Amino acid sequence: MEPEEFDSDVLRQFVLAFKKGKLKPIVKSQPVPKNNKGPVKVVVGKTFDTIVMDTKNDVLIEFYAPWCGHCKKLEPVYTELGKKYKNEKNLVIAKMDATANDVTSDHYKVEGFPTIYFAPRDKKNNPIKFEGGDRDLEQLSKFIEEHATKLSRTKEEL
Repeated sequence: MEPEEFDSDVLRQFVLAFKKGKLKPIVKSQPVPKNNKGPVKVVVGKTFDTIVMDTKNDVLIEFYAPWCGHCKKLEPVYTELGKKYKNEKNLVIAKMDATANDVTSDHYKVEGFPTIYFAPRDKKNNPIKFEGGDRDLEQLSKFIEEHATKLSRTKEEL
């Protein structure tokens, strides 16, 4: 509830709207980026559903904190990963500042930074968490190629 003025009528209206299911949740969100054409798409609270939950694309999403040392170390690797897959029509490499934006799906639990999930286009409510591997270009590429539903490029020989 974010009223301009607060009195009993405003509260009554709010409760009635709540009971009727007419309230929309307030989502903590940074402003939507004006230019989001880089190799790594920036996701904010207001664009989580349209980017991450889009059933046309597989999405690899990193949830980070700007102050996190591991996240800062991952940044150039993650940008390189975005460049590697930039020509893939059905794959989005994305990142979200989880300290400044709400994650609008309960299926994406962020308990530490960075947290990386792969969201297949046909299983958005069952994302795959990246765990146990080095966060380098080789391991992240292997993770993507293992879980991608549709890659146009041929898989590189190991």
